[in-house]
Amino acid sequence: MLGRRVIPCLDVANGRVVKGTRFVDLVDEGDPPELAARYADEGADELVFLDISAAPENRGTLLEIVERTARRAFIPLTVGGGVRTVEDMQAVLRAGADKVSLNTAAVADPDLIRACAARFGRQAVVVAVDARRRPGVTDGAAGAAPRAGWDVLVRGGRDLAPLEAVAWSARAVELGAGELLVTSIDRDGTRTGFDTELLRAITSRVEVPVIASGGAAGPADFVAAVRLGGADAVLAASIFHRRLHTIADVKRAMLEAGLPVRQTEGVAA
Repeated sequence: MLGRRVIPCLDVANGRVVKGTRFVDLVDEGDPPELAARYADEGADELVFLDISAAPENRGTLLEIVERTARRAFIPLTVGGGVRTVEDMQAVLRAGADKVSLNTAAVADPDLIRACAARFGRQAVVVAVDARRRPGVTDGAAGAAPRAGWDVLVRGGRDLAPLEAVAWSARAVELGAGELLVTSIDRDGTRTGFDTELLRAITSRVEVPVIASGGAAGPADFVAAVRLGGADAVLAASIFHRRLHTIADVKRAMLEAGLPVRQTEGVAA
């Protein structure tokens, strides 16, 4: 079994790492390159850098900050926000990213996923799915019990897309996504645990790695995301930024639960 990855997330606005709750009420958390270096030293398997104001502001990715971040952390780096064309993706890769995350632009033009995968390989294409649970709906059969469904939101959680999250995830993989970054907007920043039902609904439909995001409160939540949700990787922001838990804490809990992780300092085998 492949090792499960632990991934800190750098949500960047105006050149600073920020963190809020359900994508609003943002609080400054520090300098992206400095945090990237810290997390690499602490044993992070990868980093995710999301320029969260690029889509709402209709601009490209902050490439200079991506370059400085990539120079400080010699671990795989995924960058998202502001990528609308194949050329945009090329520029982000040249700035130091190993993978590029597509979100708003991919919803607007799904063929962008196909074009980027054809140009750079699907292993470099991550599709981010920002999902919000919606009221129970039925399949139309008389007396059918409500079933879960999730809306897709874009532009940093501001706009509702005409898509259902599980179906969109499957379609994105068909188009060439090599990985999915699934964020529960309902759980984001709340520290109430990952939405394992959402994760399982998606992981049961796709055969590419799924990164769980939104809601981590402690090491047990990371274990649940893998065990119950089927996630291949687990991502968090505030609990790492504010040193509520360390990457070593999370990996130790995952090892104790029988989940393989990459060994780092402070994590006993």
